[in-house]
Amino acid sequence: MVDLATPLERIDGFQARFISKLKKLGIETVRDLLSHFPVRYEDFSRVYTIEELEPGQEITITAAVESIKSRNTWRRGLNLVEAELSDNTGTIRATWFNQPYIKNALQPGRIANFAGKVVISKKSGEIYLSNPTYELVSEHEHHETKHTARIVPVYSETRGLTSKGLRYLIQPLLKRLPEIPELFPVEMLESQNIPEVNSALQTIHFPETIEDAMSARRRFAFEDLFFLQLASALERMKLAERPALAVAESVELIKSLIAKLPFELTHSQKQSLWEILQDIEKPHPMNRILQGDVGSGKTVIAGLVAYATAERGAQTAFMAPTELLARQHYHTFNKLFSQYERGVALLTASEARISYGHGLESATTKTSLLREIASGKVHIVIGTHALIQKTVAFHSLALVIVDEQHRFGVRQRAALEHGKTLIPHFLSMSATPIPRTLSLTLFGDLDLSLITELPKNRKPIISRVVLPEERTNAYRFIRDEIAAGRQAFVICPRIEKPEESDSATSFIAREVKSVKEEHEKLSRNIFPDLKVSMLHGKMPAKEKASVMHAFQKNEINILVATSVIEVGIDIPNATIMMIEGSERFGLAQLYQFKGRVGRGEHQSYCMLFTDSSAATTRTRLKALVNAKNGFELAEQDLKLRGPGEFLGDAQTGMPDLAMKAIQNPDLVKHAREAVAALLKKDSTLKKHDAMRERLAVFRRDIHWE
Repeated sequence: MVDLATPLERIDGFQARFISKLKKLGIETVRDLLSHFPVRYEDFSRVYTIEELEPGQEITITAAVESIKSRNTWRRGLNLVEAELSDNTGTIRATWFNQPYIKNALQPGRIANFAGKVVISKKSGEIYLSNPTYELVSEHEHHETKHTARIVPVYSETRGLTSKGLRYLIQPLLKRLPEIPELFPVEMLESQNIPEVNSALQTIHFPETIEDAMSARRRFAFEDLFFLQLASALERMKLAERPALAVAESVELIKSLIAKLPFELTHSQKQSLWEILQDIEKPHPMNRILQGDVGSGKTVIAGLVAYATAERGAQTAFMAPTELLARQHYHTFNKLFSQYERGVALLTASEARISYGHGLESATTKTSLLREIASGKVHIVIGTHALIQKTVAFHSLALVIVDEQHRFGVRQRAALEHGKTLIPHFLSMSATPIPRTLSLTLFGDLDLSLITELPKNRKPIISRVVLPEERTNAYRFIRDEIAAGRQAFVICPRIEKPEESDSATSFIAREVKSVKEEHEKLSRNIFPDLKVSMLHGKMPAKEKASVMHAFQKNEINILVATSVIEVGIDIPNATIMMIEGSERFGLAQLYQFKGRVGRGEHQSYCMLFTDSSAATTRTRLKALVNAKNGFELAEQDLKLRGPGEFLGDAQTGMPDLAMKAIQNPDLVKHAREAVAALLKKDSTLKKHDAMRERLAVFRRDIHWE
């Protein structure tokens, strides 16, 4: 018996050559194959007579094969099959390239449906069918067609397995499959106006009309969004049942810390701070994401919350993705909160430091620092993934802050929670703005705080696209800025030039600017009188730290770097961000680069260098130039690229339909409401066995780390 879990290799009739091809598409079971939905449809439903045909039409005809021949053309290795087709209204020629087997399949006298596009010959002006799909039929018997005379599904393909091959496999499988239990109650199907699962599965692959196909797609998109929301909601409920240290809000402390800051908090900073403080007062774990533009002041909010936690006698672990960023956060905390006498430490793979306020800061050994952390004397520990090593034992960890990681991995979180009675509160920070619909879908188990303003008196960064003929003027402008005392970043897509090769890919790669060659060009030819240095990920940690320290002290005029400076680097005197090969970066990444300047009192500039003349490149870069803030840019990026490319399918593991449906706010809203209504009646899914089983499969297939 065949069911959804049946491996395809166990099904009679599935040839080994198909199995290997399907595996390349990630298809191994019946569920996988039937969930490989069409990417589009071709409407060959109307059957024409030959005399009705006109150039440009997509048609099906039923015709007899009058004659057929095969020959090799003057192009080496190219085979051409030509057939003369007829019905009772006329004749037409059909041609196929590199499909010699068709000569044997379509013998003279056979009747078949032929579906494809009618084209016109430039030489003779005659119309003919180019590479039509064919399907043998009988004049006297009705056949259910797969490839012609209907709405025809077109699938994502792989070498050696076409849409025709997939239709050949899927149609009989649908007939063999026993009835699938419906996951949703009848009232939900009716309220959402979606078809029942068995009908939808048949219709999405072999619809009668395009409207039916869209209805079926909506059903499965709703299903994917529903289970995304359901998994998040249950995770939220589960977290709410776990105990956490309630960090009582110390109003006087917070007021004191804010009063001593060298700037005034914006309204949205205050709002976000209040939301977080309200959360950590509760006896169950906070699970919140703090989003805001680059330079909007997320770190100071994290610092205020960390010191409020320290006042309670509890500890905070603040994790950053790079040593550079961890070190910068450590120095920022010591600078902003120097008057506060609580132990703040830095722990990375290469460094251990500790500070007790008022400038009492020094290097220490890791062994010594680990003892201080375990004893509870150090209240705030800032570091990289070094914080979650087995050697690190916190005395009373109450708060975990993770910077620039949308998802804190389950394994990493478990490492911090292991053996603890009380679960730490969790705050994720991100300067990569994500459209609200995406946030509600992807981060449904996280509460959302937004910082929507930049600090007061911050000047907008002037951005512009620099074409090849404008390069000399741009260099002149950079020199003038440096003469005025400012500094510049130059970003390149790669560290060094690849080795020579004859391949087209290698040729393209060699055209991409590298840090090492750009550093040599700028220091020798363009700015020989200036101090030009470079920074990239392959440099030793101490060397990177030394370069950044020199740049911070204005001992370096121009820093040529890779995306290693994408997050967290804070150099107020740097006013120019020059990006080579800007078309090679995503808009979100370009926006991160742009945010590395404009952090001081001086006017700043972002120069997007490109040699590309492609219209799509100009459109994308123009979106960056015109965007007023990161959230507006994220919306534009989502429209330009679609959610799959915006997020990266491989990183989210999300189903294709869900990825597309994310752009439908109404469908997301309906899915959230349906989940809320269901859990209100059955919070443990005891009455919904099929739904519970499907959720387990869904959780297994989706990876969010």
